[in-house]
Amino acid sequence: MGASFRNVGEITALAGCDFLTIAPKLLEELFNSDAAVPQVLKAEDAASVQEEKVSFVDDEALFRFLLNEDAMATEKLSQGIRGFSADCVTLVKVLEEKVKA
Repeated sequence: MGASFRNVGEITALAGCDFLTIAPKLLEELFNSDAAVPQVLKAEDAASVQEEKVSFVDDEALFRFLLNEDAMATEKLSQGIRGFSADCVTLVKVLEEKVKA
């Protein structure tokens, strides 16, 4: 699932992804655009990739170790969680104000 897009180009580069989290401003920009958005990502293309499949279903400790070893992944995950948390607080405040009105 893609998220935290900064511009429409980042979104269209993932055309074909099943789920994207898109900010309202960028969604409106996409809605108002007449530009073609050809499918970029295809399941059949992904199925033919010869990459080793990795699963951490039975080894959470290994997952956490490898995640910790990847500084960029660790920071981006933390940044994303902080951003979503702040957005939740903002949403609650907006909803509380609407209920009071």
